[in-house]
Amino acid sequence: MSSPDKVPVIRILTLFPEMVKAVLDTSIMGRAQRQGQVIFEVTDIRSFSVDKHRTVDDSAYGGGAGMIMMAPPVVEAVEAVRVREDATVILTTPQGETFDEALTLDLLDELRDKDELILICGHYKGLDERALQLVVNREISIGDYVLTGGELPALVIADAIVRRIDGVLHNGDSAASDSFTEQRDGGLDCAWYTKPPEFRGLGIPEVLLSGHHANIEKWRREQAIQRTRERRPDLLEDEDQDKS
Repeated sequence: MSSPDKVPVIRILTLFPEMVKAVLDTSIMGRAQRQGQVIFEVTDIRSFSVDKHRTVDDSAYGGGAGMIMMAPPVVEAVEAVRVREDATVILTTPQGETFDEALTLDLLDELRDKDELILICGHYKGLDERALQLVVNREISIGDYVLTGGELPALVIADAIVRRIDGVLHNGDSAASDSFTEQRDGGLDCAWYTKPPEFRGLGIPEVLLSGHHANIEKWRREQAIQRTRERRPDLLEDEDQDKS
């Protein structure tokens, strides 16, 4: 189990370390690291290449378009940085399970339990299957589309996890009421307003100015359900089936 005094570490293996570091040093993730709530370690996969050209890809056996990430640099990079043999090692790939709030909380639990999470940024046509068999135990996609590299998905996953670490957000209740959370029954968030009270002829719903907290919460719940029904009816599928 995790030590209560041990800071969890998220290790990101990438071909573009400077790109990743720039994001990790910024905003909530940068502040979380400076406050000692998480440690980010970024490793350049090219450092584990075996030739002077720092080659990490090659053509596929059997032919076909596109290049394939070679197994040796990736496997050796994981083995060099991994502290726990049972650490969760994730490859970002369009072929993985779809990332969502439930998976975020699952990975947060694994990070709390093991103090370590490793993210491999996929590239090219794919990764040599042997690397998956040797060191990868989870594959994750952030959506049904393809990007030029796995750095953005890895950063998305890291951000979603880190903001749910206790104390990272100044107000933890804010994260608990976001879209897709249990408090929203897995649906979308409601509409929100702030100052000024009128802007370009648009005002604020009267209930929000009433000071009646029960009515305000009721309005927000109703608005969240309505917004979910209009924009993401698939998230209300189970509810609709229960009512049928």
